[in-house]
Amino acid sequence: MAPSPTIMQAVEKLGYRVTVGDVATQAGLNVGEANQSLLALASDAGGHLQVADSGDIVYLFPQNFRAILRNKYFRLRLQEWWKKVWSVLFYLIRISFGIFLTVSIALITVTIFMIITAANSDRDGDNRGSSFGGGGFFYFPNLFWYLSPNYDTHYQERRRERREESNLNFFEAVFSFLFGDGNPNANLEERRWQEIATVIRNNRGAVVAEQIAPYLDEIGEGYTREYEDYMLPVLTRFNGQPGVSPEGQIVYYFPELQVSAVKKRRHAISDHLEEFPWRFSAASSGQIMLSAGLGVLNFVGALVLGRLLSDGTVAAQLGGLVAFVQGIYWLLLAYGAGFLGIPLLRYFWIQWRNRKIGDRNRDRIFRARLLASPDAPLQQKINYAQQFAAEKVIGNEDLVYSSETDLLDQEVERSAQIDAEWKKRLERGSGE
Repeated sequence: MAPSPTIMQAVEKLGYRVTVGDVATQAGLNVGEANQSLLALASDAGGHLQVADSGDIVYLFPQNFRAILRNKYFRLRLQEWWKKVWSVLFYLIRISFGIFLTVSIALITVTIFMIITAANSDRDGDNRGSSFGGGGFFYFPNLFWYLSPNYDTHYQERRRERREESNLNFFEAVFSFLFGDGNPNANLEERRWQEIATVIRNNRGAVVAEQIAPYLDEIGEGYTREYEDYMLPVLTRFNGQPGVSPEGQIVYYFPELQVSAVKKRRHAISDHLEEFPWRFSAASSGQIMLSAGLGVLNFVGALVLGRLLSDGTVAAQLGGLVAFVQGIYWLLLAYGAGFLGIPLLRYFWIQWRNRKIGDRNRDRIFRARLLASPDAPLQQKINYAQQFAAEKVIGNEDLVYSSETDLLDQEVERSAQIDAEWKKRLERGSGE
């Protein structure tokens, strides 16, 4: 089984020397899962175990452990290859909707032009171009100028002059108008557990429930005094233990998160978990208007074309492109309707979704404010939790064993360290 990408990223960010608590905090993972994953990664990537005199374990990894794993796991190489291929495929899918829109408008417009021109030719051979030629030929160059790369360049220049923030080209903007730009809270659970673990670390491994509540959802109104069932998933994930004060208040401490391989500064984080609102599109307002306008043009053109093709005789008489367009007419009409319908439905769905997000954010802010101005019982509870607070940083001087070197060599080195320490003490004693 290939190692977890989340674990590998955490190890790299932490400097290749980590404890289980370090990784659980960095990645927001379950302590048990982090422990098992680190053991597997150390075994597969040639990592080393360092044991402190307290019994705590530090994992040390070579900085080229990804190269080691790539050589060992075909699946890992395949995943990296597919990631590159998929990025290209997905980009082609994104721009295909804009390409199909321009092709659809072109087909519809050219077909309408051919049908009307043929009809005028049948009515009056001498004036077959007069009824449509003046408006038609004026219309076509303008339409295709809108769809041409030159127009996109011109539009980009105007957009830069207006200082609108959008890095999307025309085809990317069409996809963004249709489907948006993804879930802004796709990593919400990862962020939630990372921030909870950071809060615990910042408080040296001992917290009260009210310090964790601003990062959780669906907590009852009486959470500040009565029910703390919402802490159970936190205890399970980080191997926490509850403690009870003489006044019957519950506090929580997490031994694994109190041990680190490197001394770290206190991380500044938000006082609550914030969900980001959904955006309709990352395209600029001009790009959205252009996409919507072309969508309307495409749909209206499809309706007009449908009326011209309704009797079925025109396509039979003209054949060629007209017959081909009649064969795919329902596809063109469905695309035109979907091009306008999907963004409209998505707009109302986003409004509903953002109201829900706003409600949850307000609830978390309310809990954070209660914590910012604690009353006497809550402050007493926080003070009691600090009795369980501890922080242990494992340095090389704390190690009693490392799998990097032979056990006999370590015994000799350890004995030399002890002798040197005793010699220093004797010298200090004789000096006094």
